[in-house]
Amino acid sequence: MAQRQVKFKDKMYNLVGPQLKAGDTAPDFECVTGLDIVRLADTPKTTRFFSVVPSLDTPVCSTQTKRFNEALAALKDKMTAYTVSLDLPFAQGRFCETQGISNLKNLSDVRNHSFGKSYGTLIEGLPIPLLSRAIFIVDKNNKVVYTEYVPEVGAHPDYDKAIAALKAAV
Repeated sequence: MAQRQVKFKDKMYNLVGPQLKAGDTAPDFECVTGLDIVRLADTPKTTRFFSVVPSLDTPVCSTQTKRFNEALAALKDKMTAYTVSLDLPFAQGRFCETQGISNLKNLSDVRNHSFGKSYGTLIEGLPIPLLSRAIFIVDKNNKVVYTEYVPEVGAHPDYDKAIAALKAAV
């Protein structure tokens, strides 16, 4: 089986972990919000939308978070949405406060990179750990119903396809 890779600044890097697909059971993880540990079991038993970004403090990640924040407003009572990154929870909170992000909650994978390792988004070989850009939709039964692994870190996800999949899942 070939190693999965992602393009970052004109170089290919290996990704740690499996490539999830629709029908898979969503793996557990241990992320942090503030100083609290959050696992998959701690998330509401609704449809969950995970928008994975390398760092909120970059243009594409900022745009991705703002676009999903707007698009998810009409669905916020039917699902729970998260932005997942390796940013510290305090930096995530400041970003969301200054940018008016209210329809996505933050999950920081900085503690042990378990989200990145379990969902196949941890980039191997960089001077600092980063997650690759990806979208996951998990239903109330913890089944993955949609995945998108963006092949180049600087590229945008398919917003329309992700929103359509989320609307179908709720």
